[in-house]
Amino acid sequence: MKFLLLTLITHTPDPVTGVTETARARLRRVVDSARLAEDLGYDGFAVGERHEDPFISAAPPVVLSHIAAVTSRIALFTGVTTLSLLDPVRAFEDYSTLDNLSDGRLELIIGKGNGAAQAQLFHVTVDDQWERNREGYDLFRRLWDSDSVTWSGKFRPSLTAAKALPRPLQPRLRIWHGSATSHESADYAAQHGDPLFSANVTNPVQPYAELVAHYRERWAAYGHDPAQALVGAGTAGFLVARDSQEAVDAYRPLFAARQAAARKFDIPIVFDTVEDFVERSSALVGSPAQVLDKLHRYHEALGHEVVHLSADGDGRTDKQHRESLELFQAEVAPELRRHIPSRPLGADRYPSGDPR
Repeated sequence: MKFLLLTLITHTPDPVTGVTETARARLRRVVDSARLAEDLGYDGFAVGERHEDPFISAAPPVVLSHIAAVTSRIALFTGVTTLSLLDPVRAFEDYSTLDNLSDGRLELIIGKGNGAAQAQLFHVTVDDQWERNREGYDLFRRLWDSDSVTWSGKFRPSLTAAKALPRPLQPRLRIWHGSATSHESADYAAQHGDPLFSANVTNPVQPYAELVAHYRERWAAYGHDPAQALVGAGTAGFLVARDSQEAVDAYRPLFAARQAAARKFDIPIVFDTVEDFVERSSALVGSPAQVLDKLHRYHEALGHEVVHLSADGDGRTDKQHRESLELFQAEVAPELRRHIPSRPLGADRYPSGDPR
């Protein structure tokens, strides 16, 4: 099994102190988290894309390029790239540049996105986001695969023998399709022989298990080798401590802040108490033994090879968050790496060390 740290770069008051740091400080903390992830031996670091409060993650390629400059090994993910909002040509230019700067460490997770800001900023709505996402994916893939692209679509001007630059380092970029519960995303990933990344953060495991089962079914229906299907999954929270009650108590104010944010943004409340959240959600909150047990149980349901954990301390001190990350790497990750085979990520996909 492989482990990513993920940030959506939330920009909110600290749930314990109530203080909101500057955008500059918050973004620099993301870069520090990526350095720490590499130092501790995590496999990847992911930066989300959002275009509304309470996030300042509107430019993942910019943030990831900075991270690429201060790291050397860790795979660099988006989580997700909202292709429905982007000009595919411009997205290709950004990510091809990042692919070169990072020595082929890039992997994309794409999604259609959602939220009121899409309509306000980009004039993309729930009525056309799927069509835009498909069109964006199609053109992005063509631009990556060929330096002479003739193409026409609905949402941007056509291209005739177009050459987009710079040419990427990786001849074939791995593109994951991110999905919360949409079977349409799973079907589209299977159709194109791409991996699926299940959000796995809002509900108990069952709807996500159904989503992954649908993906595997469609994967085989499209004629792909079932053994080649690749699945990743998120987690709803992260805090590992030596003692399980210590972990729950430390997470309690973070859960309260999560509930308050859900009410503010009219998100359904699924788990009423922190104890219910720890028991029934995908959150990894508890002792190393408890976290290991939950990850094994979730793997039985999802069959996933990649897991993302929160890169953010969310109210804990840097020392507390680092201790949690270190404890996970020391006592949880090795056991899962031994018993759950997983394919390489980022530049490790190329045994020769050169994607070309």
